[in-house]
Amino acid sequence: MTELSVNQTLDCKGLACPLPVVRTKKAMEALNAGEVLEVVATDKGSVADLKSWSGRTGHQYIGLKEENGAFRHFIRKAEASDTKEEMKHAVIATNDEVHSKLASGDKLHILDVREPAEFAFGRIPGAISIPLGDLEKRLNQFDPCAEYYVVCRTGNRSDSACQMLSAKGFHNVKNVTPGMSQWTYEIEND
Repeated sequence: MTELSVNQTLDCKGLACPLPVVRTKKAMEALNAGEVLEVVATDKGSVADLKSWSGRTGHQYIGLKEENGAFRHFIRKAEASDTKEEMKHAVIATNDEVHSKLASGDKLHILDVREPAEFAFGRIPGAISIPLGDLEKRLNQFDPCAEYYVVCRTGNRSDSACQMLSAKGFHNVKNVTPGMSQWTYEIEND
């Protein structure tokens, strides 16, 4: 296989969401249009996160190589005229709001888009695990007219999920912020 020429390599091994995206964004600012950034990460969620971030900002996600438990992402910086301002999903629900609804007996559709290991070690009671990378291919399991609360560790991955769901015709989705990193209520775990 031909080796891809890169202009900079960014080491994000051992970092979890949102840090690989945050550091990638900063590294891209230092590159010239057309240059390629290689991001090396060990977080499985980085696969969906960096593809999603690239698409939302106009940069070209060239591809991915997986080697020895590390994901090597290749992203080409777009021309300034081709970049897009990163948008956030407008509708949010706070951790407190979700807890209050659950405590009052409301039955909520909670989609947890973290990786399975994160989900296993603690989740909102009743949440369904659907890693962000699997969400699009499982859309047929959900009613586009229902209300969904989407959660991740910090609100970044769930923001990407909410944007994708909205683009696919789901008009009643809420990003749960700040997410599981600051969830102080009851949790379920395996």
